[in-house]
Amino acid sequence: MFKLTRLLAAGAASFVIASTASAAPADIAAALADPARPAEDVARDAARKPGELLEMMGVKAGDKVADFVIGGGYFTRILSAAVGPNGQVYAYQPAEFIAYQASYGEALKAVAAQHPNVTPLDAGLQAFDLPDGLDGVITVQNYHDLYLKAFPAGTAAKVNAEIFKSLKPGGVFLVVDHQALAGSGTDAAATLHRIDPEAVKTDLAAAGFKLERESSLLANSDDPHTANVFDPAIRGKTDQFTLVFRKPS
Repeated sequence: MFKLTRLLAAGAASFVIASTASAAPADIAAALADPARPAEDVARDAARKPGELLEMMGVKAGDKVADFVIGGGYFTRILSAAVGPNGQVYAYQPAEFIAYQASYGEALKAVAAQHPNVTPLDAGLQAFDLPDGLDGVITVQNYHDLYLKAFPAGTAAKVNAEIFKSLKPGGVFLVVDHQALAGSGTDAAATLHRIDPEAVKTDLAAAGFKLERESSLLANSDDPHTANVFDPAIRGKTDQFTLVFRKPS
């Protein structure tokens, strides 16, 4: 998550699937059980449900995938273990985030140093570029950042076009973010760090993606959708949507 407000001063049919408790595929299960994972990452698994998310994404050994805005590298580390030595993970941390907070750059360097199959990328959003032929891309709690006022209009469209280009036909783009009030579009992105999932669907349809499914895996009906996600009363307990898009074959 990139809280940038301070920086400003300085058609396939879709269907809903509920959370399931089914065991993760072997490659993902092994990645979650990797003893090299930091203890603080493991402690977050119950809330973040990485096994279920990566199963929806279809991650498997040998895949080429990208983690769009890695934050501290939580998902990057799991992806690295899941795709294995014959796979590749492209870990993207925008230059703007690194300029705002040095720890973002440090996290990118650390995860790449620790995992030989991770390639770090740190260009600015306007120069964002991924290699072609990817099997999947994931972004968690950061899609709304593309609508922060610090970034030029059209940033989301530019990023989505690059992701679409870089995925192989049939490739998956999985988006998780904090839910805003229905009908609010992108209005809450800069103030509450939330976004209406319908706005994301519209964006990605315009980029050429087909919505394959959406999940209530990370839903929380107690979230009123009106508080900033950093508010202590709701932080870590927000209502989050999960959307799975596919590039047509």
